[in-house]
Amino acid sequence: MLLTPALLVLAVLLLWPLVRVALFSLQDYGLKEIVSKESNWIGLDNFVEIFTSEQLWQVVLPNTVVFAVLSVACTVVFGTVVAVLLASLGRVWRTVVSSAIMAAWAMPAVTGTYVWVWIFDADRGVFNHVAQTLGLQDAPVNWFTERWSFYAIVLLNVVHHGFPFVAVTVLAGLLSVPNELLEAAEIDGAGPWRRFFSVIVPQLRQIFAVVIILSTIWDFKVFAQVYLMPGGSGTNREVLNLGVWSYTESFGQNRYGFGAAIAVLLTLLLLAITVVYVRTILKEDEL
Repeated sequence: MLLTPALLVLAVLLLWPLVRVALFSLQDYGLKEIVSKESNWIGLDNFVEIFTSEQLWQVVLPNTVVFAVLSVACTVVFGTVVAVLLASLGRVWRTVVSSAIMAAWAMPAVTGTYVWVWIFDADRGVFNHVAQTLGLQDAPVNWFTERWSFYAIVLLNVVHHGFPFVAVTVLAGLLSVPNELLEAAEIDGAGPWRRFFSVIVPQLRQIFAVVIILSTIWDFKVFAQVYLMPGGSGTNREVLNLGVWSYTESFGQNRYGFGAAIAVLLTLLLLAITVVYVRTILKEDEL
């Protein structure tokens, strides 16, 4: 009974919008339907169009999946390295450095994206200026036109924004590992790498599960970091991911039903990944 008010609020704010999106995905819903308030049910036609689209298989899905895998891996690895370095510092410097890196996490995604756009700008960007000064390139390069360089910049942006959360979370786990275990492993002749992978990592399995699941959800549905890059709003069709594709089809083409179907596909993909990973972790705990 105590949880009922909170559950009702969650149902209104989360469950009902999800239901509405699912209903829109089964309709040919555009400006005409918005004005007339009429429903135009077409069943699974939107999903058939999605799965038979070359845009999905050749561009959107590879961009989404490959980018998510790379960004999750880079974020978790870099965040873990930073956490280990923080754990080696004294309490005062650990507090100072932790507060400094959390500023990157607190920075809005929009602000951080515009900073990276400025850094790699073809005309006034710092990166092009330094590369030309060092003689690495003869003329300015527009790094946002090519698919791989575009997503390399997005990767830097996402890792820079996401690693502080991983670092602070893993740091909390590192500080909770009993010193007796590390001392016993050291006495048995285990070096730093062996102690980390054989003692610390098993102790932090649940923490790594949490940060990997959250990072996967965030990076699969990344939107602002792609949409706000030059060409990322739909003018360059080679850099679309599922989130931006859904938005551009909905609000750019006024195909709200088709855009809703893409959003449903993204949601189901995230649920499947989360369920599989959680089941894997639970099975490991049972063993």
